[in-house]
Amino acid sequence: MSDRDPFKPARSFDIDGRALHVFDGLLPNAAAYADGLSRAAFTRTEVARPDTAGYRHWVTQTRLEALREQPIHALTMRAVEAIAPAGYRYEPYRAYTNVANYGDMLFTHVDCLPEREDLTALWYICDLWDVEWGGETVFFDAADEIAAAVRPQPGRLVIFDGRIKHVGRPPNRICYFPRYTFAIKFQRARP
Repeated sequence: MSDRDPFKPARSFDIDGRALHVFDGLLPNAAAYADGLSRAAFTRTEVARPDTAGYRHWVTQTRLEALREQPIHALTMRAVEAIAPAGYRYEPYRAYTNVANYGDMLFTHVDCLPEREDLTALWYICDLWDVEWGGETVFFDAADEIAAAVRPQPGRLVIFDGRIKHVGRPPNRICYFPRYTFAIKFQRARP
């Protein structure tokens, strides 16, 4: 058993002055979530950017009332509180799960407008993931160079500034499993 505080990021990145934090070991039952998602109803309605509207990807929405009753919500809130600047408080405004399979097309995007200070919490929901399967989330700097890449791991959580351009990559051909990511979008709450 590790003595590491699970609510202390395993690694952190600074991308053009914007933070990205990776947490490992917070969600011990990721396999149960993945099993539930394997039976969920996904719709091909999500769009990364207006200019990619012809390339929709698969998503299932989670009502905020339902989210607040799930243990994953409390874990996410504790992690957000652990990395939030002093005096900042965040509230969720949207929650959903994306699914990508080999051959799906996903596009770079940001999660909020430049003047906002929103956070995105992104959980990798799987019971196992091999490094050869791909599926990384790639984060870009202002010059569109790769600044960080985070690969799926069971129950891994990434919390990042929503203004960071990023893209989820679909699994490689040798992966026969879907890539599930559960996203919770947070806005700064008024004090």
